[in-house]
This record gives sequence, C-alpha cells and structure tokens, in this order.
Amino acid sequence: MSSVSLFTSESVTQGHPDKLCDQVSDAIVDAALEQDPTARVAVECAAKTGFLLVFGEMTTASDYIDIAAIARKTIVDIGYDRAKYGFDGHTCGIMSAIEGQSPDIAMGVNRAADAVNNADLGAGDQGMMFGYATDETPERMPLPLMLSHKLCRELATAREEKRLDFLRPDGKAQVTCGYDADGNPTHIDAVVLSTQHDAEVSIEQLREGIMREIMVKSLPMNLLRPETRFFINPTGRFVIGGPQGDSGLTGRKIIVDTYGGFAHHGGGCFSGKDPTKVDRSGAYAARHAAVNIVAAGLARRCEVAVAYAIGMARPVQVTVQTYGTATVPEERIAAAVRQAFDLRPAAIIERFDLRRPIYRNLAAYGHFGRTDTESPWEKADCVESLLTFA
Repeated sequence: MSSVSLFTSESVTQGHPDKLCDQVSDAIVDAALEQDPTARVAVECAAKTGFLLVFGEMTTASDYIDIAAIARKTIVDIGYDRAKYGFDGHTCGIMSAIEGQSPDIAMGVNRAADAVNNADLGAGDQGMMFGYATDETPERMPLPLMLSHKLCRELATAREEKRLDFLRPDGKAQVTCGYDADGNPTHIDAVVLSTQHDAEVSIEQLREGIMREIMVKSLPMNLLRPETRFFINPTGRFVIGGPQGDSGLTGRKIIVDTYGGFAHHGGGCFSGKDPTKVDRSGAYAARHAAVNIVAAGLARRCEVAVAYAIGMARPVQVTVQTYGTATVPEERIAAAVRQAFDLRPAAIIERFDLRRPIYRNLAAYGHFGRTDTESPWEKADCVESLLTFA
C-alpha cells in the first residue's frame, strides 16, 4: 500500500550536551537512593565550556554525597576525558547549589490529603503525564524513534570500539518514515545523522565510514528504497561539539526520552527526580497501562493520559485515546485502566520498585521500549485484568 503520510523522530547520543546533563542529574539521584531509598531529589545541571553547574533540592539521611565526584565520573564515562574534545571531566569546573526540599512540598508528599493509610504519598507536583504504545514494533514503540535510538547507540558503540577512530562523543540522528492509511510503516523516507569528529578526517571518509558502520548495521534493509535520502553531517564539519559547541541543560530532550513526538507531553522531564515526582513515576505508570492495552488487543495504538494534583494520591484524570483503533469503546478501556491499575504514587513506586539506583542507565536513548535495562513498566503483565474489566 502506498504511503500517505510521513513522520519524523530524533534521538541524540549520550555525549549530546543536554543528555550529558540528564545523565549527571540521574547519577546523583542514583547515589542518593543507594544511600537512602527515601531520599527526595530534584536536581538539574547546566553545562558550558569547561564548566558544570549542579543545582536543585535534595533531602536525604546520608551524611554526604560527593556531587563533584559523581559528576566527573559520569562525564568521563560518557567520553569527555580530554581537553581536545571540548570538555574534560577530569578538569572542568563544577559548582553546586543544592538546598533541602521545601517543607511546603514535603508536607503534601509525606502523607496525601486524600490518604486512606499512612503509607499514601501525595503527588510531588501537579501535572499531566502521557503513556503511549503502538503495535508497529516489537517494543510497542514508534518506528522512527526506535531507529533513531539505534543509530545513536551504534554511533557510541563504533566510537567506543574504535571502529571509526575519528568519532567524538556528541551526535544525533533523525529518521523519517512513511505510513500507509492504516498506520503501518511502509518505508524509510529520509535519515539525518550528524556526529562530532576530529579535525583531520575528510568529509568523504566520514560519510563512507558512517554509511558502512552505522547506517548498514542499524537500518532494516527491507524498509529502504532507492529514493531514500541520507544526510550525513550535512554542514560538512562538526569538530566543536558537546558543551563547547552548545550549552547543555537537564530536561531539554523530553521528546527523545518519550515517544518521539507521536504522543502528547505534559512538559515535565524525568531526569534528576526521585520517584515521588509524578513527572517520572506517573509517566512510567501511564506507559505500563498503554503497553498492556495494546498487548491485550484492545487497541493497536493507544495514549493514556493521567493528571495529578500536588499533595493528592489519586489522579484527577485518567483517559484513553486510541486513534480509531480500539476494539471496544474507549470509555470501557479507560474504566478498565482505573480498575486494573493503582495509580497512586506510593503504589506505583512499590509496583515498579522505583527506590533503586536505576536511573542513570535510562537517561540516554529513551526511558521506554528498552530491552537492555530492567524496566518493569514495559511488561505486558496486566492483560488478563484489563480484559476482565473491559
């Protein structure tokens, strides 16, 4: 069937300046939770040439968390370990400005205003969270985003394995796919990939190496067409990268972290936040519900919307959008979600065991559709319950 629409999604490598900040923020969350599983953390980072600022709020029973050491190790692990890359975790300046969590927030989180028991936590903020799933890939994720993530992962692997010794940590990819009238992906229309590189490599050598080592190993050949367009470092030069080329900030890649633009987004980021923040835990729960709806065959494509009020345990909204693909009325699916899933923050935290140091590994290449990390919100383990209630 011929394509009637196009959709584009992007991803970035772990060396992208915004992703560097996400990973440092989540490494700090992990360190806090490792020492105190009940820690409250809301930490962000900003990076520019030779400098990283860590700021936010943290309340923990731990006597001391070495923010600078955590940041430096994360930066070096990413690949910024020498000055010629434009950023060096060994020598960059690091400043921190961290205070305790506001008692005005803590009082609402510690015990919800609508609590039925002392363990009921209130939501750490108001806001809307969206979960999405689709049957177009085995991971139940949009194809353009999964291919973009794969390209960026392969870039990082080729650099780490020195298969392309001219690669540097910063990079990004973008894939445009064609879809037929039934919403099935039909082909890859365009691929854009830009990677930081050393100054000596020629653009011809770079493009040949990227095509051989990255494109061929990442893209499904059956979806390529003779007219598929490839844009590899289209400006012709990308030597200055990372925080030297562009400032970095935690939470500026929220579409990369979620569904590549296929679903709504409430605006809150995940990185740097402990799981009492429903920006993180509520979004994981919404994804879990959407995954199970698609796995149950109740819809081929689904978005679950959940909204919270600060200090309240129960969400103020739970709705479902299936884009015309539902096999039963959407109202029945939404009612089944409300019965099959406990969406109170404390229940989400317990169900997914979110007070563990698991977040640094999620801070690059998306929080959903992951098979390389333990992500319980990806499990289709509530299908029977949904079908019972639907």
